[in-house]
Amino acid sequence: PTGTGKSWLACALGHSACRHGYVVRYLRLPRLLPELAIARSDGTYGKVLAQLGKADLLILDDWGLAPIGDRERRDLLEMIEDRTGRRATLLTSQVPVEHWHEGVGDATFGDAIMDRLVHHAHRITLTGGSLRKLGASAATDTATP
Repeated sequence: PTGTGKSWLACALGHSACRHGYVVRYLRLPRLLPELAIARSDGTYGKVLAQLGKADLLILDDWGLAPIGDRERRDLLEMIEDRTGRRATLLTSQVPVEHWHEGVGDATFGDAIMDRLVHHAHRITLTGGSLRKLGASAATDTATP
């Protein structure tokens, strides 16, 4: 659910990997996909994919927030294929894994992407209320005279 600490946990794992000498990239998927479209048009697409492929840990935050188009599906498959079996990819999502296939929007691409992501994955399911809400009420409580 929203606010349970998915991004925070992903970043904490990324920081730990950095401290152990690994190269880590953190990207929000809703921002990455348009950047890949721009890279395609300005001729840097291959370079961007190579950079993403070289990171020891690639964190893709906010997976599946919105349906994706055909070009975006192809980009995701290329990016994930470059990493499969070679580098770690960490995804955060508010969408349950069993609904990710639908979000890809195409059965063939959904199968290909999910096959590369899910079979060797470790899942962490966070539950509970929003930590932002708890933090806001704690701040309000301490501000009251």
